[in-house]
Amino acid sequence: MENSDLTPRDTTKPFFGRFRMILRRTIFFGSVLIVNILASLWLADLFWRMGYQKAHYPMLAIFVVLNGLLTLGSFHAIFGAINMLLGRKQSVRISKLAEGKTGPLAKRHAVVIPVYNEDSVKVCARIEAIYRSIEATGNLDSFDFFILSDTRDLDLWVMEETSWTNLCRRLDGFGRIYYRRRKTNENRKAGNIGDFVRTWGGGYEAMLVLDADSLMDGADIVKMTRIMEAYPRLGILQTPPKLIRGNSVFTRLQQFAMRLYGPLFIRGLNYWQLSGGSYWGHNALIRVRPFSEFCELPALPGREPFGGRILSHDFVEAALMVTQGWEVWLAWDIEGTYEEAPPTLVDHLIRDRRWCQGNLQHLWLIFARKLPFSVRMHLFMGIMAYLGSPLWFLFLALGTWIAYDRYDSGLSQLPFENYAARWFHIDGIQQSIILTGAIFLLLFLPKILAVTGAILTRSIRRSFGGVIPLVVGATLETIVSMLLAPCIMAAHTMMVLSIIIGRAVGWGNQNRETDGTSWGDAFRFHAFQTILGIVWTGIALWIGYGPHYLKGLPMNFSFVAWMTPILLGLVLSAPVSVWTSRSRYGRALRKRKILATPEELDPPPVIKIADSANAAVDPALDANVDGRRGIIAAVVDPYVNGVHVSLLDQGEITPADEALAERCLSEGPAGLSKNELSELLYLAPAILMMHRAVWLRPAEGMHDAWTQAVESYRRRHDQSLIAESI
Repeated sequence: MENSDLTPRDTTKPFFGRFRMILRRTIFFGSVLIVNILASLWLADLFWRMGYQKAHYPMLAIFVVLNGLLTLGSFHAIFGAINMLLGRKQSVRISKLAEGKTGPLAKRHAVVIPVYNEDSVKVCARIEAIYRSIEATGNLDSFDFFILSDTRDLDLWVMEETSWTNLCRRLDGFGRIYYRRRKTNENRKAGNIGDFVRTWGGGYEAMLVLDADSLMDGADIVKMTRIMEAYPRLGILQTPPKLIRGNSVFTRLQQFAMRLYGPLFIRGLNYWQLSGGSYWGHNALIRVRPFSEFCELPALPGREPFGGRILSHDFVEAALMVTQGWEVWLAWDIEGTYEEAPPTLVDHLIRDRRWCQGNLQHLWLIFARKLPFSVRMHLFMGIMAYLGSPLWFLFLALGTWIAYDRYDSGLSQLPFENYAARWFHIDGIQQSIILTGAIFLLLFLPKILAVTGAILTRSIRRSFGGVIPLVVGATLETIVSMLLAPCIMAAHTMMVLSIIIGRAVGWGNQNRETDGTSWGDAFRFHAFQTILGIVWTGIALWIGYGPHYLKGLPMNFSFVAWMTPILLGLVLSAPVSVWTSRSRYGRALRKRKILATPEELDPPPVIKIADSANAAVDPALDANVDGRRGIIAAVVDPYVNGVHVSLLDQGEITPADEALAERCLSEGPAGLSKNELSELLYLAPAILMMHRAVWLRPAEGMHDAWTQAVESYRRRHDQSLIAESI
């Protein structure tokens, strides 16, 4: 008799065998461990040769961690390059399950787009592009779209409603494209998705989770759903999104680096994680039933920032899926998936502050029982993405102290016989150079491999604009990244310290467009990095000049030379931040194909559709007109009022509701608190009563905001008559 408790996950053979998975992970992490041990022993031997100081012991311990992280990152690129050389047929691709499959989809799927204080016209343009792209595949009937709003700006709320209505009218999307705004945005994005799953999830096999800036090709979306339908063990299918639409130098640097170097790291990551992958929060297809059953996130013990609601929910949701036996895969060969990036370094660091707190919360989870190895590794890498910065800072500080103590004392080091001298017959300087060269090789090898592979592959070389733009772009990206790294290190260090002392982060909307960072804002935001760089430069100069001058010894600027890249990045943090934020410099580079990407030089169809999409814009239904924007339009404009009221629960008006509406009429929207206005906008009878009042009552007794809005219609009519007479 068949066991009714068995799920498709339990009765389906794993896509990749357990033995081969363990073998791959042993090879990968064994290689990382061996290289890190050799480098750490080499440094320990060098310290022995110099004569150990107290600061050498913590410095060596920190080196083991930092070099391990560097080696781990570099080996992702190395294994990715090897995987590419072996060819597509030898690579592990779960997407091959969809090859050769045609015909209608068997299940229904949802495309969900959480939004928070976004430009609704641009969000709807992306939805229109995805909608039309899926429609072109002939599978539109298998998909529904959900705009899940957590917007707190009341004017933007009304604009979302009108943009959605226009979108549905133009695409004939009523009954297929839905809009919902939560009255209480509990638990941020995770709560928004959770509310959808509880309310509507039962009607769908899987949901494609997008961000407000996400864009995906319809054919690839259909391919993902075919994979999900063909493989019942699959819980989450993550795609690697590419960055697009970068105008500032900063975003162009990011999208160029991700597009050129990213494939190596993605292939290397897929080499060992296989079915134990992670979820990045967007551009991923999730099977609804197990997500609903296993991924309800608990609140962590204590208060924020370490306790409370989990901010980086995506990693944890993937971890829960894998722990329960569902597979999470990275579809590295699905290419039609895109997103946008913060336009400036300042915006990038503001977003990083939220991610930092979320990733550090995972310290609660990484040592939990029964977590698979791949889950612990993903959590570890996420944590160390931010803890690595204070460790690097401490390593440099200890190195500065050792250099100061060494030069200030004026005593020569007592040389001890070490293994490097005995076995390789090299002196201390040669031993230091070898270690430094090995570290720099690990640091730059991914870039070398990516650029070399691109130059040797004609299609890739041409997609980046040719050899010269490719090499110039990679060189510029390397130089600017070296300047940005110390600034980001210092910023991350301050983030970690602020979290340790108990400062939680708020939930702000992401800035996706800007005309650049002002000099005043840059110096205020990067004040710590700038002051730190100036002070540290003074200390470095004193180490090389001060003690020797006082004792009549020749100058020694070796430490200054060693620290120059770090100090330069700190001192110049504000100017570099301003320069990289400028769109005009980005456009100048684009004109010369420098930092250009394939998607920029030859845009895919879905990007072209999104760039020209305008279904959400209609002058007949517009809540963004001067004089009657947002809330005022919802009351005054007949069409906007009709749309807004139709989306509310209907009921009878109470005396309290009527009193609140009368107050708003007499005092204007500015006379009510935000909470009062929000409550009023949910009262359909009150909004209807206000609409009739502003059109029928005399102007006396009503606030100017309403009378001027009504008058604006007459002005527009008069202007039309004048234009016709001319």
